Amino acid sequence: MKRTEAKAPAQERRLTGHPVSPGIAIGPLHEAAETALTIPERRLEPDGIAAELARLEEAVARSRHQLQKLKGRLSAMPEGSQAELAPLLDMYLHMLGSSRLLRLVKARIEQDRQCAEAAVQAVAEAQAEAILAQAGPDRAGRQRRADEVREVARRLLRNLTRQPFRSFEVLPQGSILAARDLRPAEAALINPARFAGIVTAEGGLDGHTAVMLRALGLPAVLGAARLFDKAEPGCTVIVDGESGEIILNPAKASLEAARRKLAAQTRARRALARLQHLPAQTRCGVQVDLLANLELPFELPMIAESGARGIGLLRSEFMFMNREDVPDEDTQARSYQDIVEAMDGETVTIRLLDWGSDKDVESLSAYLPEHAEPNPALGLRGIRLLLHHPKLLETQLAAILRAAAAGPVRILVPMVSVAAEITATRAALRRVWRRLQRRRNLDLPEKPPPLGIMVETPAAALAAPRLAREADFFALGTNDLTMYTLAADRSLPGEVRLYDPLEPAVLRLIHLTCSFAAGAGVPVCLCGELAGRPEAAALLLGLGVRQLSMHGPAVPRVKRAIRASTLVFCEELAGEALAAPDAAAVRALLAQAAF
Repeated sequence: MKRTEAKAPAQERRLTGHPVSPGIAIGPLHEAAETALTIPERRLEPDGIAAELARLEEAVARSRHQLQKLKGRLSAMPEGSQAELAPLLDMYLHMLGSSRLLRLVKARIEQDRQCAEAAVQAVAEAQAEAILAQAGPDRAGRQRRADEVREVARRLLRNLTRQPFRSFEVLPQGSILAARDLRPAEAALINPARFAGIVTAEGGLDGHTAVMLRALGLPAVLGAARLFDKAEPGCTVIVDGESGEIILNPAKASLEAARRKLAAQTRARRALARLQHLPAQTRCGVQVDLLANLELPFELPMIAESGARGIGLLRSEFMFMNREDVPDEDTQARSYQDIVEAMDGETVTIRLLDWGSDKDVESLSAYLPEHAEPNPALGLRGIRLLLHHPKLLETQLAAILRAAAAGPVRILVPMVSVAAEITATRAALRRVWRRLQRRRNLDLPEKPPPLGIMVETPAAALAAPRLAREADFFALGTNDLTMYTLAADRSLPGEVRLYDPLEPAVLRLIHLTCSFAAGAGVPVCLCGELAGRPEAAALLLGLGVRQLSMHGPAVPRVKRAIRASTLVFCEELAGEALAAPDAAAVRALLAQAAF
């Protein structure tokens, strides 16, 4: 019998990349490959131009539908991920509308008689190259804009050719997902329960994809050059999302070290879990209410596990997404009631529809301005839109009032700038309340729920003494408050770095609002992304915040930070932060306070 030589064990190899999401992952490496696009170069006959334009329109419609579905999924993600991906998806949708890109593609089909695939490829590549060739220091920003054009073209081409998109569901459970690159929209489709970790050969720390992967909570490393030169499919891999190291075919000693680190991380998570039933109070006994933000109903079990004591912000937009018409009163009431009942006596704060022309939702298209607003962020959005369409507002108020019969509810009014807006909303609430009282066999609470306002504009913060006479509570929305205070959007190039909720100007508005509210006896809840950052918890307490609402998984870490603090320490830290010259100095203070 012929002897076969045993195959020598594969040699351990180490690669480094950009650490994106911390944690240790151990598992077999499997690539999520994407089939190469084949672009035909057909020249059209004159009588085939109309049919080719129709093919293009169909591909555009399919692409828009896919992006709308992805926007629906986006509501289940943490606020930071939504803020990162939502503007990007809106940009894609804009380019699939009445854009220069599509006008030039149609011109090539009509005038040059190119097939749709070749026209899309040529126009998109020319636009991307023109963007990259522009002068100026922001090379990263130009690269992002060029990538956006190419991504829209890629989606159109796959829909034109009916070639499949990359699938992650075919990879084995518990594997390390490997890809040459990952686009932000693809990262949003990854099911974190399916994989142990993620590695790519391309990519960096500052892109949209990095933000999306951090939201998934899986250990992830991007930009590991030569990954596919060194790794065999199915080989064992260790991914260290904190150091950026990737170990291929780890030796016994490396595996044991990784398993020890993994065990230590597991113990740390269990320690956080034990905090679930402990009070969120400082060492000196100051009580803080930790609440959860809810995007979609299926997140309710995560909120229960987090230890949150209620819902501080229920974004009602999920009711209006992925449908052709606005949900009626009965549909909305059932949905809100299910959530209120699930919270079993804990208060649910339902924010009224916060929408505007900067967001594309089919069911609301009839309610938006007929002509595109030149500056949607300053346009008809939030309570402005609802007061402009009273039926839309009163239908939602009626549904919330009916749901309030099932448990404690608060109503939150978005985008308030002046007292007249909350006055008009309260008048609408009274009208709806009286109308519902006249209905027979309808369960209602003993009295209407408290009515509060989002403080997310400098005008609302500065007018807090006047608004406190109209509102039952305040909710600080630091995401928009930061944008409007600094006149800066999150999508500004990284080199500019203007958008930062830790800027002293923003902190002063938070402190001012809390001071005015305390004098009027009005509770304040902070429900922006800043609420879920453990390193900022002591600062926010020092500024006067006593309620924080965040993405459920952040609750235990914020609670741990609160329980390690004293009010004297928090107030001293806040005083130093308010006097700091800029956000960088505030971050340095927070880093120093953590030791």
